[in-house]
Amino acid sequence: MHNAEKDARGMAEKRQKLIEAGFALFVDRSIDAVSLETVAKASGVGVATLYRYFGNKVELAVAISEWQWREYLNTRAQDRNMGNCTGAQIFAYYLDGFLDLFRSHRELLRYNQLFNIFVRGAGADDTALAPFTRVIDGLAKRFEYCWQLGASDGTLRTDTPWQQAFSTTLHIMLAAVTRYAVGLVYNAGIDPETELILLRDMLMKQYAV
Repeated sequence: MHNAEKDARGMAEKRQKLIEAGFALFVDRSIDAVSLETVAKASGVGVATLYRYFGNKVELAVAISEWQWREYLNTRAQDRNMGNCTGAQIFAYYLDGFLDLFRSHRELLRYNQLFNIFVRGAGADDTALAPFTRVIDGLAKRFEYCWQLGASDGTLRTDTPWQQAFSTTLHIMLAAVTRYAVGLVYNAGIDPETELILLRDMLMKQYAV
């Protein structure tokens, strides 16, 4: 039993090394530009070992995205005790998370952009993307709770279905912080964070009572 546990731990460590090496390389060079052989070499394992964990680059890219987003969302969930908060306060914390991404997690935003381009080009189907999708589903469930709480305590306008509000806010804020993080914006000398805060405040005014 002890050897089996040790072997399982060793396998998990090798897999994580591959994921971390892949993330660093993909962010630096783009996913398409990096071979699996390069990832294996950077992580200190053989190519044959890499293929035991990931059958192709899509599987590795999905695993990296799942890891990065799960780590980030778990950290956000642990950062604040939301037990006594109103629905509007939780909604504000959710929106502030996008500003936190821009301020402190620009590599994740860059990777997410590269990931979306790569998996679409690779024709990845729902089954291949399932590990990543489950993480986003978890975020959606948290948002649904926020929306239901806001309806019951009267702090959020919930005439809009939560699914639509979640999709709208997620895509607007994520697109904005990503474009600022990677420099895909018209630069008129305006502080990016000022505009992002304005966008956050506009969404608060749209949905908070």
